[in-house]
This record gives sequence, C-alpha cells and structure tokens, in this order.
Amino acid sequence: MSKKQGSQDGSMTAESTEIKEESYVVDDIDPVAEKKLLRKLDFTLLPLFWLIYCTNFIDRTAIGLEKDLGMKGSDFNIALTVFYIFFMVIEVPSNLALKHVGSIWVAYLVIIFGAVALGSAFMKTYGELIVTRVFLGIAEGGTLAALVYTLARFYRRKELVIRMGFFYGLSPSLAGAFGGLLASGLLVVDDFGPIKGWRKIFFIEGIITMGIGILLLFIIPEDPRKTKLFNESERALAIARMNADAAVKTDGIKEKTTFKLVLRSFNAWTIVCAMGYLFTNISFQGLSLFLPTVINSLDHFTVVQSQLRTVPCYIVGAVYAVLNCFMSWYLNSRGISIIGCMVWQTIGYAIAIGTTNPHARYAGCFFTIMGGTSSAPLFLTWGADNAAPDTMRAVATAAIPAIGAIGSIIAVWTYLPFDAPNYHIGNTLNLVAAIFVIGFTVIGMYYLYLENKKRDSGSRDYRLEGKTKEEIQSLGYKHPNFRYQL
Repeated sequence: MSKKQGSQDGSMTAESTEIKEESYVVDDIDPVAEKKLLRKLDFTLLPLFWLIYCTNFIDRTAIGLEKDLGMKGSDFNIALTVFYIFFMVIEVPSNLALKHVGSIWVAYLVIIFGAVALGSAFMKTYGELIVTRVFLGIAEGGTLAALVYTLARFYRRKELVIRMGFFYGLSPSLAGAFGGLLASGLLVVDDFGPIKGWRKIFFIEGIITMGIGILLLFIIPEDPRKTKLFNESERALAIARMNADAAVKTDGIKEKTTFKLVLRSFNAWTIVCAMGYLFTNISFQGLSLFLPTVINSLDHFTVVQSQLRTVPCYIVGAVYAVLNCFMSWYLNSRGISIIGCMVWQTIGYAIAIGTTNPHARYAGCFFTIMGGTSSAPLFLTWGADNAAPDTMRAVATAAIPAIGAIGSIIAVWTYLPFDAPNYHIGNTLNLVAAIFVIGFTVIGMYYLYLENKKRDSGSRDYRLEGKTKEEIQSLGYKHPNFRYQL
C-alpha cells in the first residue's frame, strides 16, 4: 500500500477541509496488517456499539405501567404508535446531521434518550406518557441508523454482515433477555422513595444510559480520516481498504450533501430492503413487544415468571443471529440467510396457529424469535452494501429502518386483548408477513443477479459517456464497475 500527495477529487467539499489533501492508493494491502486493524476495530467498535443499542432496545421495551397511569383499552397501543411515528420521522435527518457533525452526534442521542427514560420514572398521567414517547422516539430514532452508517465507514462490504450479526443481531436478543432479568429483579427488590414498581426500571435504565452517553462524548471514534483510534499507518490502511472496495476512489472524503443525492437514495433497492424490513418488523416486533403477555396466556404465571420465561427465547435467538450472519458471510449472500430466517418464523407461527398445546406454543416462540433476530439486520446490511456514494449510504441506512418502522406500528396492533389467549389475528398476520418476505427476497435476488450480468456484459458502460470527473464520482451504485451484493 502506498500514499501519494495530491487530491484525486477536486470536487470534495469543506466537510473534511481540516484534513490535509492526500490520496491513498492500494498497491498491495498487507493481510497481516489488515487483520491487526480488523481486530482493533472489532474490539473497540463492536462492544461499544452493542452496548449503545442494547440500552436503546431495553429503554424502548420497558413499558409496564398501564394500571398506575389509568390506561385502558388501546391506550398502550397508542403510546407505542406515537413512539414509532416520531422514531420514523427523525431517521434520515438525524443521519444527515451525523454525516455533517460527526460521531459525537451518537453521544448526544444516547444522553437525550437516557434523560427521557429517567424522566419516565416520574410520570403520573397518561398524557405525560405520550409526551415522553414523543421525545423518546426522536432521541432513539437516529441511533440505529447512525451506528450502521458509522460501521459502514470502517468496514468493507463483505465484512459488514458479520459485524452486524454481533452488533444488531445480538443487541435486541440480549437486551430482551437482560431486560427480562433486570425487570424481574427490580420488581422484587425494595422500593426507594417514590420510585416504585415499574418506575424503578425506568429510573435505573435511564441512569445507566445517560452514563454511557456521557462516556461516549470522550471515547466514540470519529471518521477514519480523523479518529485518534488510528496511528498514521493504520489510517492509511483504513482509507486504502475503503478505496479498494469502491467503484470510484474517494480517499475517505465525504462528498457534498445535495438534494439530488438524497432523492436518488430512495432508489429501487432501498425500497426493496425497506419493504423487507417493514414486513420483518410486522412478523417480529409484535411478538417481541408482547412476548410476556403471550407467554402468560400459556399458563397462569406471575409477572416475574412471565418475564423470566422470555429470557431463554432471546438467548437462543442471539446465538442463531450470530451463526446466521456467519453463514451469510460464508455464502456471500444476504438473501439466502434472510430466507432461512423466515422459514423458522413460518414454522413458529404455524405452530402457534395450529395448536393450543402450551408446550408446543412456547417452542414456537423460540422459532419465531430465532427468525426475527437476524432478518432485520440482514436487510439493513443488504441496503448498506448496495448504497454508494457516502450520502446515499447515510440516507439508505436511515430510510430502511424508517420505512420499516411502519411495520412496527402495524405490529403494535396485532396482539389485541380481545384476541387473547390464542392471538389468532396476530399470529396469522405474522405468518403471512413471513411468507411474503420469502417471496420478496427471491425476487430481489433475481433482480440483482440480472443487473450484475448487464454490468458484466458492458450494458451499463454508457453511463460514463460525456460525464465530468465530478459526475463520475457521484455515480455511486450506478457506476458500471459497481457490483451488487446478493
């Protein structure tokens, strides 16, 4: 690997003007040095990002306060719907702010949603719950997209899926398991002052989350060109890796954010991944939100017993999420692994619909959680893999979960009180959603296969004709040398 003076891209803007102009060219990336760099990234970024999203997921699911706030009927569902609406709206603007401000934006988001969670411990009315759900949706909405976009700035396309398995695949499962243990533990310990019952959950989780956010102000790594995580040789290697993985080399410099690029980000493939994410959310989020209620319907358990019985489901789901993402990396295919997830979910929901045996239905919960834990991160990885240039990656990694949040809103209304204890409506809808994702994924893989064949044959070379250097650099995924990840 060599580094030579002079900028390859005169069009790059002031977002990185403080970095001296250098061009990083790949002659031969040293595999030993690259493995060392990957280990450094893995042991720094993955535990940190896992912790961030784990607290995010716990805070979002820690709602068990209907009686104290005088809630009835569909009030609980409305509160969750409000959360997801604001979660959805903030995603893209938040990621564009991250692109401009830098990784410190993540620390601000974590501090804010920790503060909101802490404040939730002092709610006294249903109206106050709605207000906290608004601010929690805004604060948490940008977190997942920010973390995925940041990972995509450090890892190559083929490497991203395994890291997503550890970070996003593990976080919801282990957060669900830890959240169940924490909730059950806090519910049986002594109250402290006015902090009683469910208030203890919000209070403790809010303090933990705010502490993590404050710590992030000092330790979260910046852009590869700026971060203090790297020395000069590591920085050169990191940027050379990005150049080697790109159709057009940019030396890690972010192009100017334009409305044209933002609009182009909502292309066919972003929509495919977003719709897949949406239906995955329908088939998974409803069950994950109401899993204690579903388990309680299998027998007459106490609240603590129901919470504890969710833990094994999430642990199995976490293990499968990592294994499935490894399989996706090994096969070099995101689509095949997504289909595998949905097959497990189909089996799980078929059991839930086809029998009233409590043991069989509890086993079905394991299958559905297994299928749900890695399908969403795979769709998000698939979208990030096939998004370029940098602005489009920022928008796509935000737009996919944003549009996908519509599925979460639908999921909130799938497990309704009048449908207990068998929840035929929710389970049937989730079964249909899982089957739809299988068909949708097959069609998407075929589309990418045909598009890559056209590029191999030179059918897309016309896109370079009459283009300036700046225009070629902004082609991103449209560049004839870009190949879609299947």
